Amino acid sequence: MCQQVWGPGNAPRIHSRPNTQIAVAGIFGYFVAMIRTVAFAVALLLFATVFRASSQTNAPATSPPMTNRVPALELREQLRATCLEGRRSICGKILRVFPNGLLVESGYTNLLREPLTKSWLVPGTVVASRAENLVESKEPGALCVGTVFVTDLPRGKPHQFDYVILAGYPTGDFTYGSVGSVRKTVRRFSTNLDKAVQANLAARQENH
Repeated sequence: MCQQVWGPGNAPRIHSRPNTQIAVAGIFGYFVAMIRTVAFAVALLLFATVFRASSQTNAPATSPPMTNRVPALELREQLRATCLEGRRSICGKILRVFPNGLLVESGYTNLLREPLTKSWLVPGTVVASRAENLVESKEPGALCVGTVFVTDLPRGKPHQFDYVILAGYPTGDFTYGSVGSVRKTVRRFSTNLDKAVQANLAARQENH
């Protein structure tokens, strides 16, 4: 058997190219992984920024502070108490019919009898007269004396010279044209307590 002896001339060459390719591939893979990591971090940061901006844009409107609500409630209660204190019994003749209320001459005390008191609206055919030397007191529910304007009426079809029997709450004044260019101002009342409070509140806010 012949045995080959390796000498300097015929010794096998060891090629290092495969190892170099492996090293380059490793470095390239490392850089790719780093790029992917940075890209993911940037994308996550952008998403967080967009989500935060969207949350701030879509955030529900905040309610007014409780400190602002309390004075408003107190004012409403004060106006309600004022309306109750200024309540008047209005019984009288309809002088004029307006789209938003009635001009009434109040002080017809003989309307306060049965069966007339069963309805707020009494036909003009009923015999009634205004009491003489009648003075209006300042007590809540006192009989109203004089010409007044009444709003927020119950259901019905009032006509001029009919009579009314109503409870009214003060809501300021009403100015109307009387004869020619003459204008008169009278007290205004609402038959609805809540609407009277709201009207007074609106007037207070308008003046301030």
